[in-house]
Amino acid sequence: MSDTLLPAIEALGDRLSQARAAIAPRFIGQETVVDLALTALLSGGHALLVGLPGLGKTRLVDTLATVMGLQSNRIQFTPDLMPADILGSEVLETAQDGKRVFRFIEGPVFCQLLMADEINRASPRTQSALLQAMQEREVTIAGQHRRLGAPFHVLATQNPIEQEGTYPLPEAQLD
Repeated sequence: MSDTLLPAIEALGDRLSQARAAIAPRFIGQETVVDLALTALLSGGHALLVGLPGLGKTRLVDTLATVMGLQSNRIQFTPDLMPADILGSEVLETAQDGKRVFRFIEGPVFCQLLMADEINRASPRTQSALLQAMQEREVTIAGQHRRLGAPFHVLATQNPIEQEGTYPLPEAQLD
């Protein structure tokens, strides 16, 4: 290992220890869950937190965003949520000179850490729109590709499938 990498690795280890120390008081007995969520963030990935309501899934994501200093948004997934509700849309506006122009309004997916709360309550169509953002780190709106910021992570929460009003996640999204 080169001498220049060692200080960077040690500094990362120190920051990781600080993050764990800041999170630990809020999640007693959940060290494994916290470590796995941190691993997902540090590796540039996404994670799905599965559990019954009231187990602290939402609080964990909020805490991670705060501790890691990431700009975050939260989407409460519901059966009537549409892809445009998470991706954004173009609106037609009239300029001062009378010309009509389209202006893009970013959706909540344009952030560094997106909390997809109760993702399995959304329709497969809406889940698919989020999957594109997760896989490609860009979204397609009105035929235009729009890059998401870096870093971009999705931490999704899910209630068990036995609960009423849920849709199964596709294999690609579970991966």
